[in-house]
Amino acid sequence: MGDDYVLVTEGLTKEFAGFTAVRDVSLRVKRGSIHALIGPNGAGKTTCFNLLTKFLNPTRGRIVYKDRDITALKAADVARLGLVRSFQISAVFPHLTALENVRIALQRARGDSFDFWRSKNVLKSLNNRAHQLLADVGLTEFARTAAVEMPYGRKRALEIATTLALDPEMLLLDEPMAGMGHEDIDNVAKLVKRVSANRTILMVEHNLNVVANLSDTITVLTRGHVLAEGDYATVSKNPEVQQAYLGAGHA
Repeated sequence: MGDDYVLVTEGLTKEFAGFTAVRDVSLRVKRGSIHALIGPNGAGKTTCFNLLTKFLNPTRGRIVYKDRDITALKAADVARLGLVRSFQISAVFPHLTALENVRIALQRARGDSFDFWRSKNVLKSLNNRAHQLLADVGLTEFARTAAVEMPYGRKRALEIATTLALDPEMLLLDEPMAGMGHEDIDNVAKLVKRVSANRTILMVEHNLNVVANLSDTITVLTRGHVLAEGDYATVSKNPEVQQAYLGAGHA
């Protein structure tokens, strides 16, 4: 695969009872890049994500991460290799503080059993790193705030912080801007750009302004297959893309 590409798929296909959700998808994600996966609803983007992170097994095809074939691995094993995803729905503990959420993620990264029953002193040993991660995503002032009380955009930033606690080399973001207002979108877009400094990011995103400003490479899916690929200037001028995606009124 070579040092240039951290993730490659070959002929990735997923069929459900005769329906083909993903068909012969071949991706090449450059190391250190932000790569966007876009397309109209039903194009197969989330199914593709589920295949890459092994929440689904492909019907056919191959997935190679850092020169290792991960097609047959389980989701937890893939995460341990440094390929970690977030979800469309915020996946934090609502009644724990931001600090406690990140601290739990750090316990998971450490590989030990969860320390719910241990002395608070054991957990305090993780505080410095947890505070650093909160600062990285702009949540220092929310450290003692319960997640349920945080604005939606800040909650998504907290989810990214808990994902970063696993120290992923590659981060898969599933619609990180979903349901956000303009201010939150701007903040999270800046956050994604900031955390991409030393890792690779593959993201599904509907907001084309975000995609245009953040992405180095864009892959356009429609009906489960790759329609076009390139930078935003290239794919946005593609007549087939305009008809299948841009012209369909999706944003």
